[in-house]
Amino acid sequence: MEAQAKILVEDGINTSAIEGEKVDLDAIRSSVARKLGLPTSGFPEPSRAVSGLVDVLFDATTRFDDPLTRKRLFGWQAALFPTGYSGLHPVRTGRLRDAEPMRVISGPVGSERIHFEAPPEDRLAKEVDAFLRWFEAAAKDEDGLIRAGLAHLRFVTIHPFEDGNGRIARAITDMAIARDERQTVRLFSLSAQIMRTRKGYYEILEKTQRGGIDVTPWLAWFLGQVGEACSLAEDTVGNVLAKAKFWMAHQQAHLNDRQRKVLNRLLDAGPEGFEGGMTTRKYEGMTKTSRATAYRELSELVSLGCMEVVGSGRGTCYRLVPVTPPALTS
Repeated sequence: MEAQAKILVEDGINTSAIEGEKVDLDAIRSSVARKLGLPTSGFPEPSRAVSGLVDVLFDATTRFDDPLTRKRLFGWQAALFPTGYSGLHPVRTGRLRDAEPMRVISGPVGSERIHFEAPPEDRLAKEVDAFLRWFEAAAKDEDGLIRAGLAHLRFVTIHPFEDGNGRIARAITDMAIARDERQTVRLFSLSAQIMRTRKGYYEILEKTQRGGIDVTPWLAWFLGQVGEACSLAEDTVGNVLAKAKFWMAHQQAHLNDRQRKVLNRLLDAGPEGFEGGMTTRKYEGMTKTSRATAYRELSELVSLGCMEVVGSGRGTCYRLVPVTPPALTS
């Protein structure tokens, strides 16, 4: 469940970041924890927009077998913009976009470059209905990941809403992958991988949308990103398992809340994630305690076998003691 929570948080942060929107990390964590029934102590109350985003991601992957309909799509898009605004700009929610042309443009006024123009309003309803019929049709001989890649491309090309199309396209992709895997829990984040290659993502989309009917380059790119996302997920799952083994080994240790907080931060960062190791000064700042208390509590962690001292003098730091997995017995 912790691994699932990490992936949902990654999805929420990155599917927004791809569109240039920054979402508060603690707010996403709070909303995900509430959705999964995990402890929420110390987390802020998430905004309606953050809760709506998490609701969409959760609905797409946990109710993957429920039909994808216009009503469901409209509900997802309205959940992303609960106030009817995106920043200071009003957004038409729960409905298809109006007659205004939907274009992706760059460049100064008078010298704009049109990268992409979506289908006009008079074709929009037919395009959406055709997409939904195709998505719900039984996939007999078509590979599930191919369908997921095609679903992403088709939806983002139709661009049925004034805003939120990219996030919904990625939710649909996650839904298609969940259908293929027959799993409600997914331990890799495709949105996080797309964010890592954001420039390439937009380049391949533009090239495909302007290049006729050949979608092979797009699918090759998409499948490559799925593979990369799965490889990176091994680190996420590995860190979660390492954290579980650590606490199993030290479940009898008498620790205060400050010590547990620091140990969890180190565990979450992974073996190479906490640059320079833990120091008395870092412990002091992280726990809002005195230098003397920080030194005493770190010394206690060393005596309990949770941490070990590295270096000496001004170069002294502390790091976690690796937990060796128990030997398997027949």
